[in-house]
Amino acid sequence: MQVNIGDIVEGKVTGLTNFGAFVKLPTGEVGMVHISEVASSYVKDIKDFLAEGQEVKVKVLAVNDAGKISLSIKQAEPKPEPRGKDGRGSGGGRRQSGGRRSPSVWQGSRHEEKPQTFEDMMAKFKQNSEDRQSDLKKAEGVKRSGYSRRGNSNKR
Repeated sequence: MQVNIGDIVEGKVTGLTNFGAFVKLPTGEVGMVHISEVASSYVKDIKDFLAEGQEVKVKVLAVNDAGKISLSIKQAEPKPEPRGKDGRGSGGGRRQSGGRRSPSVWQGSRHEEKPQTFEDMMAKFKQNSEDRQSDLKKAEGVKRSGYSRRGNSNKR
């Protein structure tokens, strides 16, 4: 029996390296899970996620001509269904072309119910920008005044 690309099977971790884990499949073949395919979150040390002898569910990503098998643990996990505002499923909503998020996500607060006009968004952006510039100028003034005092004290 041979594994096919896209199959999800149970396997046993037989070895760990700093770049991934080797998993023995039910067919007796050994494949490798690259560290980037271990979990959806960042994996700094693979030993924080896996241990030798651990049973894992893996998805077969590729089998090359030499018989090397590329596996993924994170792709073998079911993807959670996105939730709508009411806490239920997404309701079949579609993404805009190009995979972009709808403007409501980046219009400021996600919890605003009424749509904003372009002028409102520009006024809010301008105010936020002016506030940030003011904060930066204040911080820069503190740095300069502290630097000049040190400069004067060194001259004495």
